[in-house]
Amino acid sequence: MDNTQTIDVAAGIIWRGGHFLASQRPTNKVMEGYWEFPGGKIEGDESPEEALRRELAEELGIGVREASYWQCVEHCYADRKLNVRLYFFHVTDFSGEPCPAEGQNLRWISPDEAPALDFLPADSGVLEQLLTLGKLNGAPE
Repeated sequence: MDNTQTIDVAAGIIWRGGHFLASQRPTNKVMEGYWEFPGGKIEGDESPEEALRRELAEELGIGVREASYWQCVEHCYADRKLNVRLYFFHVTDFSGEPCPAEGQNLRWISPDEAPALDFLPADSGVLEQLLTLGKLNGAPE
């Protein structure tokens, strides 16, 4: 019997001037030290976009003005018996200045810089796509 748990997560690719915001998981969280896109678990009957708005307000203190759904990616962490379903949004307009409410490190990076950071395995395919998109037609503004 497979007892793999599935969690749904909303993640924001927050853009500013051709760079996106990367967040490093704090030392008190699972998979500490890895870089990721800001966001978090979808709770109850929230839609992915509602969860994104709530999580970015809680984690970074920003309000989402414009976000467009991009894609859903699934990744299995077999060693943890965990399947993560990530709903990615491009956030192209927001209010406030991102502030690390959970003690995490934040960095604005270009898609070209992303491979140098140790991102979560679930994000690797998305990073490759962002790098390709950036080379083809520039990152969203």
